[in-house]
Amino acid sequence: MKRPPIRPPAGAATQGEKLLVDREDTLLAFVIASLPKRSRNDIKAALRGQGITVGGRVVTRFDHPLTPGQVVEVCWHGPALAAAAPGLTIVHEDDDLIVIDKPGGLLTVATDREKRRTAYAMLSDYLKSANPEAKIFIVHRLDRETSGLLLFAKSEEIKRRIQETWESTVAERSYVAVVQGEVLAEKGTVTSYLTESSALVVYSSPNPKHGRKSVTHYRRLRGNGIYSLLELNLDTGRKHQIRVHMQDLGHPVVGDSKYGATANPLRRLCLHARVLAFHHPRSGQLCRFETPIPAAFLRLFRPPKGV
Repeated sequence: MKRPPIRPPAGAATQGEKLLVDREDTLLAFVIASLPKRSRNDIKAALRGQGITVGGRVVTRFDHPLTPGQVVEVCWHGPALAAAAPGLTIVHEDDDLIVIDKPGGLLTVATDREKRRTAYAMLSDYLKSANPEAKIFIVHRLDRETSGLLLFAKSEEIKRRIQETWESTVAERSYVAVVQGEVLAEKGTVTSYLTESSALVVYSSPNPKHGRKSVTHYRRLRGNGIYSLLELNLDTGRKHQIRVHMQDLGHPVVGDSKYGATANPLRRLCLHARVLAFHHPRSGQLCRFETPIPAAFLRLFRPPKGV
C-alpha cells in the first residue's frame, strides 16, 4: 500500500513535499507514483533543477536507487529550481518542446571558435542531467547578439514537423528594436529581396531575381529624437532580415555596426525577440509566449535627471 506524503505541522514553512520510501525503487519512478496529481514534466523539471533531495542530499539522477526508510523531498519553488539551466531562462517546457529566453551574447549553436557556451549545449546538459539519453534539436536560430524567445524540440520528428510547416505553424513572431534616429512614421512595411554574399553580409534588392522576398512590418512605440523604439513583425524569417531592413529604412539597429549603426550605448545589439506564438505540433493548440521589453532599452528613453 502506497504511503501518503509526509505533511509538515500546521503553520510550518515548506518549499515542497516529503515522501517516505516504503519499497525499493528508482527515484523518478517512485516520485511519479507517489505524486499522481503532479505532472511528469513538473517532476522531471524539479529533478533537473536540483529540487529533489534524498536523505537531505540533492540527487539529479533519474535512476538513483531508493531503499525503504529514506525520505525524499521535492521542492517545487525556490532557488534550487532557478539553477535548472544556469545562464538560461526556460519559459516553457513540455514533452516535445522547450522555449527559452536567450540572453544577448549567447550563441544558439556551436561555431569553430565556440563549442560549449551555446544555448544548444546548455540545454543538452540540462536535459541529460535527468536522462543521459535525452536529446535536443534546433528549430530556429537567433543571432548571437539578439536576445529573446527561442524554440527547441526534444525529438527529430517534432523538429521536422515544425520546420516543414513553419509558415502555417508559427502564428506570430514579434521583435522590439532600438534604432538610430527619429522614425517619423507611426507604422510601415519594408519589402525587399535578400541575398547573402560570400563575406556573409546580407544585401537587399528590389529585384526578385536577386534574392528571396522578405517582409518586415514596423510600428513606432517611442522616440526621443536620438533613438526610436520599434515593434517589428515578420511575414518571413530570413537571416539578418530585420537588421538589413532597418538599414534600408535609414534607421539601423543600435549597436549593429555591420549594417550601418554608429551608436552603441548599451554595448550590444538592441534587438530582442519579444513574442513567439505557434500551433503545438502534437495538439494543434495555440501557444503564445511574451517577454518584457529589456529594461536597458527603455532606459535610453528616460528623460535626463532634473528635466
